[in-house]
Amino acid sequence: MSTAPKRRVRVLVVDDSVVNRRAITTRLTASGEVEVVGRAADGNEALRLAYDLKPDVITLDLEMPKMDGFSFLRLLMASRPSPVIVVSSYGQKENVFRALELGAVDFVAKPDASLGSDADDALDGLLQKVLLFREGTRDRVNVRPSHMPPSDRHRDVPQFEAPRLAPRVLVAIVASTGGPSALSELFAQLSSRGSYAVLIAQHMPERFTRTFAERLNRKSVLDVREAQDGDVVVSHSAFVCPGRQCMEVELAAGGQLRVRVVPPTPEDRYAPSGNRLLTSVAKAARTRAIGVVLTGMGDDGTDGARAIREAGGIVIAESEETAVIFGMPGQAARAGVVTRALPLYQIADFLDELVR
Repeated sequence: MSTAPKRRVRVLVVDDSVVNRRAITTRLTASGEVEVVGRAADGNEALRLAYDLKPDVITLDLEMPKMDGFSFLRLLMASRPSPVIVVSSYGQKENVFRALELGAVDFVAKPDASLGSDADDALDGLLQKVLLFREGTRDRVNVRPSHMPPSDRHRDVPQFEAPRLAPRVLVAIVASTGGPSALSELFAQLSSRGSYAVLIAQHMPERFTRTFAERLNRKSVLDVREAQDGDVVVSHSAFVCPGRQCMEVELAAGGQLRVRVVPPTPEDRYAPSGNRLLTSVAKAARTRAIGVVLTGMGDDGTDGARAIREAGGIVIAESEETAVIFGMPGQAARAGVVTRALPLYQIADFLDELVR
């Protein structure tokens, strides 16, 4: 008995460039798993087509005439929330993170000039992200995850002052799709109480991680920066692993904790690798290690979380209630390596209790 073929992912392509629209459409439809149901050159047209066609996912350029991508996102998320993947150049890093905060679920970097002959990797990456929205995928997608209410809590807490010592607790966070927005919300809620430092493996293209770290730094009481090899980890510091690299922490001479930034090995399925970061934190901090697995597709973080639990540390997973994609935290939970599963808006408070 034959089974009915799976429904293809229905995509709306939004870009003011004819060349870009054609290149995206060609690559997506060539997969045989995607149907481009509409194409729009500006936000006004895109909004109309989104209402009429009800696509599964929208690819979005941000710089367009008449109505730009930001206005489109605000109106779309207020009236018909839909998964949106931003396609943006390396020169528009700040705009990408602004779009993610407005509700886009992910982004793909494209060459600065255009989606031309050098864009195969970008188009392949876009296809992979679009296919996350296939009907029947194991992990449900939250289009609009619950957001933490605005808080000024950290403004009432004095900033940590010199001398800055080695942290008592190491917190390692791994995230993928939906992670930038989740981390922004989380870092806005973190407290300066307690002695701890944070290390982040966020799946993100190179050249975006520095801007991302700078945005987190503006939101947080912690001193957040893109990691460099040899950085000393002190209390209330936070490090974002550079794109396409891997980050570890090691116990150096004199009891100092230092960051290692190294190229991925053939064993690293992801770069940055959450497993590699969590495993190193388990070794360096033992019972004072805390692992946090946030939203993302796949299983990165599960093996590292297991290492933390075996070392006597604690693992927190974002719950399905708020995870944009429940792949990574769900896999960790199914593997039995999670101490607590919590919605995003409760993780900061729980971390505050642990580090104090």
